[in-house]
Amino acid sequence: MHRLFLPGPLSGASVDLSAQAQRHVRALRLREGEEVAAFDGAGGQWRARLLPGQRLELLDFDPVERELGREVELAVGMPANERMDWLVEKATELGAQAIAPLMSARGVLRLEGERAQRRLAHWRGVAIAACEQCGRNRLPSLREVSTLQAWLRGLQPAAGQARCLLAAPRGDAAAARVQPLALWAAALEPAQPVLALSGPEGGLDEAEIDAALRAGFVPVSLGPRTLRAETAPLALLAALAGCAGRPA
Repeated sequence: MHRLFLPGPLSGASVDLSAQAQRHVRALRLREGEEVAAFDGAGGQWRARLLPGQRLELLDFDPVERELGREVELAVGMPANERMDWLVEKATELGAQAIAPLMSARGVLRLEGERAQRRLAHWRGVAIAACEQCGRNRLPSLREVSTLQAWLRGLQPAAGQARCLLAAPRGDAAAARVQPLALWAAALEPAQPVLALSGPEGGLDEAEIDAALRAGFVPVSLGPRTLRAETAPLALLAALAGCAGRPA
């Protein structure tokens, strides 16, 4: 069954199709009377039927959830060009609850003001399309673009949240604190929320790593290979999906 996202909350006997949903219906060549699954991003989905006049009849509500089993937020030093689009798409498919796009010292991408808002709107569209494709009924939150240092200063106390840093600190003493991913993940409580921080193509600089360690982030190793900026947070998500006993 094809899936359509509609801004919610969805309720009543029928609703108007949004402009985006109308384009999706045309692209899929759906006809009046065909059934689809409709969701508003807040959880659950409707079995629905296409009506004349660009409307949708809501039939039965199904509270089905396809989430990770724990809340995982990715704070990422934005990779440039289409790689951030790819990261948002795949992180949505893998179950990220939120994504915080960050500007860091070695990052190439710089976004402010209207340009940042346009890019956020674009990424929300990417996340919506990914949810329609993969079956998720909850949209991930896209945080406002921020500098990494400002984002760290604004963090609330961890309050049971596990924080991991996907970057190795420099120096023999600090490097000794790095934990293998499997060991770190095995110590997580069931459903414990996770906040993961990773850098851009050039990695985080020493000041940023030090600030993250002071904010309670534990350096975690993903293995002996150096992963790309858009790959590392996705590898973590996939591993956490396995730990939660859910299919990725």
